[in-house]
Amino acid sequence: MTGPEPENPPMPSPAVLVLAQPVTRAEVARLCERLTALARRAGPGPVTVDVGGVGRPDLTVVEALARLRLTAGRLGRGIQLRNARGELRRLLAWAGLDEALTAPAALDHALGPEPGGEAEQREEARGVQEGVEPGDPAP
Repeated sequence: MTGPEPENPPMPSPAVLVLAQPVTRAEVARLCERLTALARRAGPGPVTVDVGGVGRPDLTVVEALARLRLTAGRLGRGIQLRNARGELRRLLAWAGLDEALTAPAALDHALGPEPGGEAEQREEARGVQEGVEPGDPAP
């Protein structure tokens, strides 16, 4: 006969994916698969991606991080970066991904619509001003 079950079962550990140099394009799909497996085994919340071992980052690292974020979003999660330093942060800002990858993830908006999307046919787009160039024909 076994003893009674513990009152507080062990909590799943947080998901941490460690990136190391070099990150190649061929490796990106495998990293996404690893993130998926980690996210399914771990407790709730964002997946932490430790980028401290990346060394000198390049656009392949940025692509990998963007794809990892999309993968996590499809699983209802976000990602948060750990050990993201100067050069990587500057590269993420240059690519326009700094806020998306370094801000805490809002999981309910991970794959939601972005504000300012396209207007439906024959509807006026809100918040958009159209510029007119000299010589353009009147609408």
